[in-house]
Amino acid sequence: YTIWEAPGGAQALELLDESTAAPDLLVTDLIMPGMGGRKLAEEYRRRFPGAKILFISGYTSGIIRHKDMLETGVDLLMKPFTPVTLAQKVREVLDKPRPASLEDEGESA
Repeated sequence: YTIWEAPGGAQALELLDESTAAPDLLVTDLIMPGMGGRKLAEEYRRRFPGAKILFISGYTSGIIRHKDMLETGVDLLMKPFTPVTLAQKVREVLDKPRPASLEDEGESA
């Protein structure tokens, strides 16, 4: 994998704006200072419709769902995790097909 690293959401968007290629996957912490992961993901999807996103978080999934931090069906990896677990989850998300509605939009555009 080629990895682009940014210290925060705003810097990640700057990297995306400077890029000539669309990344295959955004991996972001859900809760970050400044621009949170959810806002970053929204901006990422606006730039790259149908993009795949993997959120990571130290909060329990119950708290995240209860506070409506993420919608149902979003890919989430809970901290702490090992490098092997991260690699497996990244591969799992990359291998998922795009939702049919997004594939249809891309074909008709």
